Amino acid sequence: MNLYLLRHGIAAAKDDPAFESDSERPLTKKGVKKFRKAALGIERLGISFDAILSSPLVRARQTADLLAEILGQESSVDEIPALAPDSSPEQLLSELSSVEGKEHVMLVGHEPFLGELAKFLLTRKNDSDGVIPLRKGGICRIDVDAVPPTQPGQMHWLLTPKQLRLIAR
Repeated sequence: MNLYLLRHGIAAAKDDPAFESDSERPLTKKGVKKFRKAALGIERLGISFDAILSSPLVRARQTADLLAEILGQESSVDEIPALAPDSSPEQLLSELSSVEGKEHVMLVGHEPFLGELAKFLLTRKNDSDGVIPLRKGGICRIDVDAVPPTQPGQMHWLLTPKQLRLIAR
């Protein structure tokens, strides 16, 4: 299975008084504009996702919806609580049984959780020694043998949002 880890686009500041909680912070206009261009880069990679799973937080769901719109897969986005920032890799992987047998699965979420997940998928270790950071709007592809994986996965690529925008040209 190919897992794609995508960090949400640029969102409103954490200290913005317009939003009562972190979960309500949306993408900014700049975030939408930049991610649309990055999503065109993802489209240019020629990947059709069998599932697009999103954190329930507004900014992640907006990012997933923008990607699905660009790819023509609007009805494909599902929210799963285990992609929220306070989750754990083990918790998420136990909830991914619904995508078993699918080849290309997009996971849209947050840092540092996605970095921790990437490290766990690649090393099978859940400790505090390093993570694989993703920039806002960045994506990586990690192939795993199963969900949950029985052995370390393999990273095929990691792309920044700027690289995605360049691919889109």
